[in-house]
Amino acid sequence: MRIADLRRSRHRFLALLGTAALALAGAVALPGTAQAANILSNPGFETGSLSPWSCSGNLGSVVSSPVHGGSKALSGAVSASDNAQCTQTVSVQPNTTYSLSGWVRGSYVYLGVDGGASTWTTSPSAYSKLTVSFTTGASQTSAKIYVHGWYAQGTYYADDISLDGPGGGGSDTQAPTAPTNLTSTGKTSSSVSLSWGASSDNVGVTGYDVYSGSNQVLTVSGTSATVSGLSPSTAYTFTVKARDAAGNASPASNAVSVTTNAGGGGGTGFKQAAPYLFEGWGDPPSPTTVMNATGVKWFTMAFVLDSGGCNPAWDGNRALTGGVDQTAINQIRSAGGDIVPSFGGWQGSKLGANCSSASALAGALQKVIDAYSLKAIDMDIENTDEFENEAVQAKILTALKTVKANNPGLKTIVTFGTSTTGPTYYGNRLIEQAQSLNAGIDVFTIMPFDFGGGSDMYGNTVNATEGLKAKLKSTFGWDDATAYSHIGISGMNGLSDQQENTTPAIWTQIRDWANSHHIARLAFWAVNRDRPCPGGGVVSNCSGISQSTWQFTSITAGFTG
Repeated sequence: MRIADLRRSRHRFLALLGTAALALAGAVALPGTAQAANILSNPGFETGSLSPWSCSGNLGSVVSSPVHGGSKALSGAVSASDNAQCTQTVSVQPNTTYSLSGWVRGSYVYLGVDGGASTWTTSPSAYSKLTVSFTTGASQTSAKIYVHGWYAQGTYYADDISLDGPGGGGSDTQAPTAPTNLTSTGKTSSSVSLSWGASSDNVGVTGYDVYSGSNQVLTVSGTSATVSGLSPSTAYTFTVKARDAAGNASPASNAVSVTTNAGGGGGTGFKQAAPYLFEGWGDPPSPTTVMNATGVKWFTMAFVLDSGGCNPAWDGNRALTGGVDQTAINQIRSAGGDIVPSFGGWQGSKLGANCSSASALAGALQKVIDAYSLKAIDMDIENTDEFENEAVQAKILTALKTVKANNPGLKTIVTFGTSTTGPTYYGNRLIEQAQSLNAGIDVFTIMPFDFGGGSDMYGNTVNATEGLKAKLKSTFGWDDATAYSHIGISGMNGLSDQQENTTPAIWTQIRDWANSHHIARLAFWAVNRDRPCPGGGVVSNCSGISQSTWQFTSITAGFTG
């Protein structure tokens, strides 16, 4: 729960390792008549199978998430005794320089050529590009390309691996003609469909490489493709190159620019005024009494935690169904309202931190969704175990993506702390991971309190929210209106832990600003505290200031977005 000081770590520890790279002698320039081309087969694993890649210990598989480009990627399930090395052997030309690159994520992922150069990255929680060059020997006609993780460091992912240079086709150095008339034939909020005219070649075209900007995102055999995993309301520029069996690549086709449709909260009309209600703390009021007095319809029910073994329970110790929480939910729904459960918070044993995998976490979330036929869920991501742990952030976002896909219409919310000027380092990482994972988060809710904001709680709340808007725009490519429609504010009524004072007048200002900017969600901590006790300090059942009973809830009920 959030009656605590939100401490934010501002330091990261970076592990540095040493590595040696071998370079083969006799480097020469690429033949002028053979443009650089990707000579690997199935470089983005878009066929849905590993072939012709081969992985040690049968530890490699093709997955749909997380991906860098297209709809598939490689997953290597590293063990304590096997680094899950996946390899592909290709024909190459002697005395020739090649460029190897690929996108990877995970702890200590290596990319290289057997017996030659390699490169690695430490532990990116989002995809990171690796690039290394090597030169073949005087009589070398094949090269084994590999990617692997490191022992006991967890699963790694790889996508869009490219080996650029001429294939081992002997005397064929004639490149195909450029594809013609590249056009977009359709788009959604996360995909663009393309088609183009066929290229010709003296021997024969074997495939087409689709590029988004400078990044190769797909390889196909025909003259059409659908690029998926894109962000809503974002402009992309595509080109296509043809290649032949010798690895000769054509010039690029004409470029086509496409902006994906709006998605997520933008245009869905999702609006939620939902103050927190906690049945395990602070003299819980009758929800129907509050509803009748204020007109509020939604409540954010706190908190769903882990009761052990990745099993959800209210506050970690009250049964998911059949107890006081279900009684309150039944009363709210009988009065024409509804609830969104909040998972996590500041303290306690949290599902995000304790469930062993994203799929296990998704299963725990699904139990709650099924128990109450939910329309929305909120992940309150705080403290060092979740918010300041990038791997746990990714686990939570992946689980939210899974339940969103399995429950059409479900809205997903993430709630996290902030500085007075916008997201902190870990808030920025959370947003960047949501984009990288294509998690489809509907609302990013900040908690503008306990940030040392001083006396200007209205000004600092607005500044923090504008900082969040700017980050959403730069990360997702949204315009102002779309960014605002993905934003939530969750304040703290009365005195905060740091003695910041949000008065009813200030909360009214914040509510009016939220309405004028058409954000998605307004909440506060908590209805239990929405009672007067001037001079009472920071306690569980009143605000510590002079106010009317349920005054903050009444103000919040006026949020319409």
